[in-house]
Amino acid sequence: MHSPVPPSLVPGRVHVRRLREVYRSAGWPCQDPVEIDLLAAGLLERVQEPGTPERVRLTDSGVQLLARAQQSNRRALSAHDALVQRVAQSLLREGRLVWTQLQLRARLPGPADAAARWRLCRPDVFSIRNSTVAAYLLPVVHEIKVSRADLLGDLQAPDKRDSYLDVGGQCWYVLGRDARGRPIAEPDEIPPSCGVLQDGTDGRLEVLRSAPQRAMPDLPFAVWMALARAQPLPADDLHAAQDPLVEQPGPSEP
Repeated sequence: MHSPVPPSLVPGRVHVRRLREVYRSAGWPCQDPVEIDLLAAGLLERVQEPGTPERVRLTDSGVQLLARAQQSNRRALSAHDALVQRVAQSLLREGRLVWTQLQLRARLPGPADAAARWRLCRPDVFSIRNSTVAAYLLPVVHEIKVSRADLLGDLQAPDKRDSYLDVGGQCWYVLGRDARGRPIAEPDEIPPSCGVLQDGTDGRLEVLRSAPQRAMPDLPFAVWMALARAQPLPADDLHAAQDPLVEQPGPSEP
């Protein structure tokens, strides 16, 4: 019987990823620090069969850890999808046109004399005002985070955040809560270029910090093309469905 994971090792995403890779493969050893951690914790074991090179395989403890991680990922995905839908419905009630699962081509910032850098971004929720005047569209990106690990990974990828800021006049991070109902982050952990919304305990979205608004006289052509190929979400909220197409005032107008 294998001993439980010792307190000295707190399995992280890199450990879970390696366990998954070993489980799916023939188990050839990498002989790196991650493998040392897993062997010492009893999550991997060496296998030596006559006439074959040494391999590694998951122990029962390793399989159990992988199963727990998979269940956690499923719960996080479910919570993420639910919060995406709540944000989308809130925007639909405001009369906005809303898309999810878009893939947009964004230009990353850089020196004017340098070659352009581009990135494909996939905002969780993208919306525009219901207007025929390009300057009034106010495109907005909402990025949904229900896992602190996922959020921290995002915050360490400035190109990803810059791509959101390129396609949207505003970018908001919508923060979920952990298994104990606690917010996964504080507002000051989010860069000041983005706004912060908190999933409230009463089911409402609370504004913790407003998002700076960048003037966009028109949507980039690549965004127009992506919207033309995609289908906006249906306005199943009765009020949103019956809103007429109106010329909404621009950000600086009364």
